[in-house]
Formats: sequence, structure tokens, C-alpha cells
Amino acid sequence: MSESRQARGRIEVSPTAIASIVNEAVQTCYGVVGTVPKNLATGLADMLSTDRKRGVEIHVRNHKIQIDVYVVVEYGTRIAAVAHSVKHVVRYRVEKALEMPVEAVNVHVQALRVSDID
Repeated sequence: MSESRQARGRIEVSPTAIASIVNEAVQTCYGVVGTVPKNLATGLADMLSTDRKRGVEIHVRNHKIQIDVYVVVEYGTRIAAVAHSVKHVVRYRVEKALEMPVEAVNVHVQALRVSDID
């Protein structure tokens, strides 16, 4: 749970809400086809859990957020450039929305997708 202390209380943001912000940010990045589960076991857990978005894992420790994103990249794009873009866009969007520091954004490229040319 991410939380911010105010003068008269606190605000808590669930990992699911943070994952939604991350998922929306990733979808705007050039070269990203989508997110995928880390592995089959994680995929099954994602389907059964409401605390996790597919392909996004959130960890909050000491009021800092660590994010792991598992993506599929379009074949022919520069993978390093796409991953770098995902890192920066996700960090910016989460920090802007939550006003909390993001300690790390780890981008894991799980696959490449080749577009069908008809």
C-alpha cells in the first residue's frame, strides 16, 4: 500500500491502482505491443488475483515504489530505445499521479511481435 501523510489523515493507494497507472502509461509508448505475465505461474495468479494487472508488478517499501513491467515489443523497433522510453514514461506518470518517488522501473522484454503484412 502506498500512502501519503497529510495534516489530518493519510491517503492510501493500492498496488492495483498503481498498476492501472503503469498499464495506461505503457500503452502510450511507441513500439510496445502490450504487457504479458512474467511466466505461466504468474499468469495464473494474475487471472485469480484482483491486486495485480497482467504484466505489471508493484512493490512498495519504505514509501518508495518499485515497478516491474513485462512487455512485448514490435519487431523492427530499437528494443533498448523502447525499454528506455517505457522506464521514463512510467516513472513520470506514477510520480506525477501519486507525488511519491519511484525507486526503480524494471522493463522486461518478454517477446517480439512481427506484424502481418498483407
